[in-house]
Amino acid sequence: MKTLTVAVPCYNSQDYMRHAIEPLLICENDIEILIIDDGSKDKTGEIGDLLEEEYPATIRCIHQENGGHGEAVNTGLKNATGRFFKVLDSDDWFDEASLVTVIQTLKKLGNDVDMMICNYVYDKPSKNTQKPIRYTNALPENKIFRWYDVKYFYPSQNLLMHSIIYRTEVLRASGLVLPKHTFYVDNLFVYEPIPFVQTMYYLNVDLYHYFIGRDDQSVNETVMIGRIDQQIRVNKRMIDAIDIDKLKSRKMRKYLIKYLSMITTVTTVLCVKSGTEENLQKRNDLWAYMKDTKPAVYKEVKKTALGLAMQLNDPLGRKLIVGGYKLAQKLFGFN
Repeated sequence: MKTLTVAVPCYNSQDYMRHAIEPLLICENDIEILIIDDGSKDKTGEIGDLLEEEYPATIRCIHQENGGHGEAVNTGLKNATGRFFKVLDSDDWFDEASLVTVIQTLKKLGNDVDMMICNYVYDKPSKNTQKPIRYTNALPENKIFRWYDVKYFYPSQNLLMHSIIYRTEVLRASGLVLPKHTFYVDNLFVYEPIPFVQTMYYLNVDLYHYFIGRDDQSVNETVMIGRIDQQIRVNKRMIDAIDIDKLKSRKMRKYLIKYLSMITTVTTVLCVKSGTEENLQKRNDLWAYMKDTKPAVYKEVKKTALGLAMQLNDPLGRKLIVGGYKLAQKLFGFN
């Protein structure tokens, strides 16, 4: 059994996929690399096959009909044989030195840890800027811990797909199946399995470099507004996933409410920024959905600072919402 399976969803990734995959080979004896060719129309599949031929003990290239990012992750999880599982998007990359440290640590931890957390970096090569997101104030370092050991997360310190590594069996036990042909499912990947995570380990290394800069990137604001229905679909599934009465850990419950508040804030802001009456109504419908289907969750979300702010529904309130979002973009460096 390899220590870590890295699933690399690829769609028309011929121009940058090697930049993601080749640094992983520094740990080729301990890593299984699954290249998921998601129905690409360029040379992605051909490159994947060549890499598999060159590194048959490490790389497998799996071809499938186009199902979107979520279905590629599903395929990776189905085929994973490593003890731990991580997703690496084909336009991102790992820091090599950090990866070596991660592998060494995972080998020592074995089955004692359900989830490892590492830092990630917002990387904008076009502006030559990097913004690392670290968790030193919120999580104990270099020790196995549980939810009751977790301290306060700052607004920028959400656990994202970029920062977490699941033990494969824990992820499978959660029953996670991501929807096809839907963007923003990475939020479901880090949200729905959380109640199955009991033990964690924080390794303070900057592992994942999250590239920001392509005009067609899914987190480009204009693109996100154009896909607002997909964002709402994911947001509603997150609402459905929480049953706060069944969560025994108070800090886990608090974190999940915080994360849901953040995602609902993003959805709300995009609806407001679009400026259309149709999307403003979709924003209202989303909040009504939460209130009607999960009143206890709605009550908790509304108590948060973000939840309170997002309820502002007059023109001045909308300006405040957009202004706050722009400030957060400058502070935290996302999209």
